Order: sequence, then structure tokens, then C-alpha cells
Amino acid sequence: VMNKSSVTEVKTDFLIIGSGLSGLYAAIYASKFGKVALITKSSIQESNSYWAQGGIAAAINSDDSTEIHKKDTLSVGCGLNNLDAVNIMVSEGTERVLELINQGMSFDRAESGFDFGIEGGHSRRRILHALGNETGKAVVDFLSKEVQKNNKIKIYENSFVIDLFSDSKTCFGCLVFSDTKKNKISIHSKSTILATGGACGLYSQSSNPSSTSGDGIALGLNAGATVKDMEFIQFHPTVFSKEGAKNFLISEAIRGEGGQLINHSKIRFMENYSKQLELAPRDIVARAIFNEMRMNGEKNVFLSLKHLKSSLIKNRFKNTFELCLREGLDITKDDIPVSPAAHYMIGGIKTNAGSQTNIKNLYACGEVACVGAHGANRLASNSLLECLVFAKRAIDSALELSKKEKQIPKKLIEKAKKYSLISSDKKVESYLNYRISLSQIINNYVGILRNKKDLLLALNEISSIKRKNLDEFDLIDKRLMNLKSLTYLITKSALLREESRGAHIREDFSSQSNKWLKHINWKLTNGTLRFSYSKQ
Repeated sequence: VMNKSSVTEVKTDFLIIGSGLSGLYAAIYASKFGKVALITKSSIQESNSYWAQGGIAAAINSDDSTEIHKKDTLSVGCGLNNLDAVNIMVSEGTERVLELINQGMSFDRAESGFDFGIEGGHSRRRILHALGNETGKAVVDFLSKEVQKNNKIKIYENSFVIDLFSDSKTCFGCLVFSDTKKNKISIHSKSTILATGGACGLYSQSSNPSSTSGDGIALGLNAGATVKDMEFIQFHPTVFSKEGAKNFLISEAIRGEGGQLINHSKIRFMENYSKQLELAPRDIVARAIFNEMRMNGEKNVFLSLKHLKSSLIKNRFKNTFELCLREGLDITKDDIPVSPAAHYMIGGIKTNAGSQTNIKNLYACGEVACVGAHGANRLASNSLLECLVFAKRAIDSALELSKKEKQIPKKLIEKAKKYSLISSDKKVESYLNYRISLSQIINNYVGILRNKKDLLLALNEISSIKRKNLDEFDLIDKRLMNLKSLTYLITKSALLREESRGAHIREDFSSQSNKWLKHINWKLTNGTLRFSYSKQ
């Protein structure tokens, strides 16, 4: 039996937690400047980036410009975007994408050049895609090959980060539990970059793998980092939804190519909600679908492609065609049952434009971070762009600001020794049950349409989930505490924001209010979660 207090020590220059697009990109870029440890809790194939279908939005086309891309991003963000972050994302984004292309990443082409797609909220065709609509997979595969052959990068797969070493001012690295070796590893690093993805897997109806449970946001919070905008959760309007079948995303690009939404009476309904019809921004389409379902007491609506060429459907949307076929639907002739599901976490760990958090030597990028580029709602296909831009910026900041190695305080090493790696089966089982109830609570009460009564009910149910003698040194108990904190933050923030803006829609406060041109920030101080407001 392993001695519970033994900890293997590792030293590195850059510690990167998470292996989606941000993590992989950061690791490759950082490897030019030093040793890199890359940690992933499953395998490289499990990230949300891997499943990202639409593509990468970048103003590369001749009829486009970064100004127009910026305007589209701001218009969807409803007044809450950080202008600095948006400018950086659209301008440096084109550079990052062109570099990828120069390194050999191939995007789909048409006769005259790239085959640009369009999605809701975009006023130009500017979305680069690869393998039809498996862009995320193509980019992640491309970068993970680079990572695997790079001898400066050590990959720790199936490794779960227990805690960041932090004294609430400075981060020194992290403590990892390796599932393969069944031991604890302390990684001592000059800089730590969180790239763990979002938290939408907390919802029972989600387009994310269930492993997307906000671990990185909880790690940051526990380390003393500020977290903001947790009420803004983007629901993807069209997720495959059939009784007993697994949820999977039906790409927005399908509507870009002419897919039509119809209700159970086979009537197209988007004209009742928006001039832009099926290409309205996501929050409008999701709300329209939700409304149709509620009016007719149905669990879904349909996306119809029957009027499109079957060759277009089979080539451009090969994986959607195949996934639906597995469920017994031929989408060249059958309608696809869809409903909205939690898709993207707009909020996260607050960073500046250099991906720095308020904790020294701790950086965050991608969906775990909230740099403010998306405002109150994310423009489709800006997420992979954000990953590339702010992953590079995290490493640039680390090179400038995290030069010296700082000793891990004794106190934190002593704490690391106390974590026990073995939980009883009974604990694990009860944790899984709690996780299911939490995911149903936020799904039912903190979904697309919110109101005070439901949100108070949710808070009440979240706080009633208690287990006697929670032990913070038991990994399963620690995960339960993290889940409770995250569901509380999402719910309480949604209750505080008494207006409707972007992805946050309150039935009882249905219009936007200028009083709410501000952000809700959270910090954990002496074990208590406290909020404050700020302009940025």
C-alpha cells in the first residue's frame, strides 16, 4: 500500500493544465522557451475543443475586415464586452490562424480558396472549417501530433489536479493525482496556466462531455483567483434530442447552409422571432425553440434539411449524417429532433488581456477564463479563436513576469501530504448521486429562461445537499464541495442580475437595464464566497 503522505516531486518552467486547443497551443509555444509539463485528466481526445464543429472565425476573406468582425462580436455581446480584449482577439486572431496554416494545418477549400462558412450573428462568411464540420478534431489532432513528438513537453495523461499550490497571492504549481501510477505528484513551476475548459457538463442537458465540470474554475477559486460573469451560460439552440439517445451537437453551420427549424405542426417558426430567421444570434434562436416547446408541451422541435442537396449534406456534414444514421434517421429525408442544451461558459476566471489572473504566476486562457471578449453572449466560432490568441498571450506574460523560481511554502507541502487517495465505495456512490441531483437542479431552474422563484428554489436545494463530516482531504469530498460552489455561483449570479442581457434571460426582468452595465465578481475569502461589482 502506498504511503498516503509520500509525494513525488517534479520541477518545470511551464505547467499547463488542460489539453484542449488552449493547452496544446500554449504547450507548443512554451516549449521554445523551457520545459513544459502538460496535464490532462483523461486523454487528449476528451476536450471540448476536440468536439468543436463549426470552425474558427477570422477576418481573412477579401470582403471582410477585423473591424467588421469586431462589430459583429460587440453586437452579440450586448454592451458587456471588454473592448481591449475584442480588438486583440480579432486582430491577433488572424495572425494566429495564418501561422497555423503556414505550419501545415489544412482547412477545407472551395474552387477559389478557402471554403468560408457562416453562422448566426456573422455578417460575412468568415468561418474556416476542416473535415466538413469536425474542425476541433482536425486542429486538436494536428497540434497533439506536434506535442507528442516534442521532447520538451512531458504529458501526464489520466492525471487529476487536486489543488494549486497557492498562498492566495502567488501560485507555485500544483498537486496531481496520477490515476495510472496511483500516486501524488507535486509539480513545482515558475508559471501555471489553467486551460481546463468550461463547466457546462454540470447541466444534465449539455452538448459537452460530462468531464467538463468546471474543475479549473474551482481550482482558481480555491487558490484565491477572482471569478466573474458566471450567470452567462450559452445554450446551443440545436442539440440532438431523442428519448434514450445520447445528446450530440447539431452544428450551427447546418442552419448557415439553409437548414430550417420547424415545430411539431411542421411549420417554420423563426419568422415570428427575428428578421434573421434561422441565422439570428444563438440566444434568440434558443429562446424561440424553448418557447415553441413550451407552447406546445413538446420536448423538442425539428431541423429540416430535406430541401437541400443530399450530396451537400453528406459531404459538408458527414459526421452529423453518420451520427443521425446510427439513431435510425437519414437526414437527407428525415427531420432532426433538436432542443437547446448548455453549451458554453462565458464566465470564468477573471484575467486581463495578458491572460493574467489576480494571483501571481497564475494564468488562464480559453473557456476556463473570462477575459471579457464575449461580453454577455459569445459570437459563434469565436471560441477557438480566443483559445489561440490568449494561450499565446499567457505564455508571453509568463516569460515576462514569471522568471524567478519561488520555493513552495512548507505549509502547502504539509497540506499536500494529508490528501488521501482512497475513498470508500459508499462515498463514491453518494457523490455520483449528488452530482446527478445538482445537474438536474441547475438544468431545471437555471436554464434558458430564469425567474426569481426558480432561482431561490435552486439555491435552497443546492444548500440542502450536505454530507456529514465533509473531509477536504478526501478527493471525492473535495469534488463535491467544488460542484456545490460552482452550481451556487451560477445560480446566485443569475439571481443577482435583475435584467435580461445576452445569454442571461430573466422572465421577471425581461429588458436590458443600464444599471447592469457591470460585472459580478466572486472571491473565496476565509472559506466564504463573496461577490462584488465592477465596470470591467
